[in-house]
Amino acid sequence: MFLILVYDVNEKRVNKVLKTCRKYLNWVQNSVLEGEISDANLKKLKLELSGIINTDEDSIILYLLRTTKYSEREIMGLEKGGENLFI
Repeated sequence: MFLILVYDVNEKRVNKVLKTCRKYLNWVQNSVLEGEISDANLKKLKLELSGIINTDEDSIILYLLRTTKYSEREIMGLEKGGENLFI
C-alpha cells in the first residue's frame, strides 16, 4: 500500500519522529513523508511513533492508498526532500 504521513509534533520530538519515519518512508517536505509500505511495517511504524509522541500535544495523520492507480502528484515551486517515488 502507499502511505502519506503528515505530522505536527512538539519541537522536542520532531527529530525522533522524523528519524523513525525515515526508516520506512521517504521524506518529501517539512513534516511530510510518503512511500510504499507493507502491513507489517505499517504496524511497526505506528507502534514506534506511539512510543514517541504525546497524544495530548502531537498529531500524526496517515493517508492510506490501497492503489495509486487514480493518483497524481504535482509539484509547484521548489521540490524538497528525497526521491520522487510517487507513481
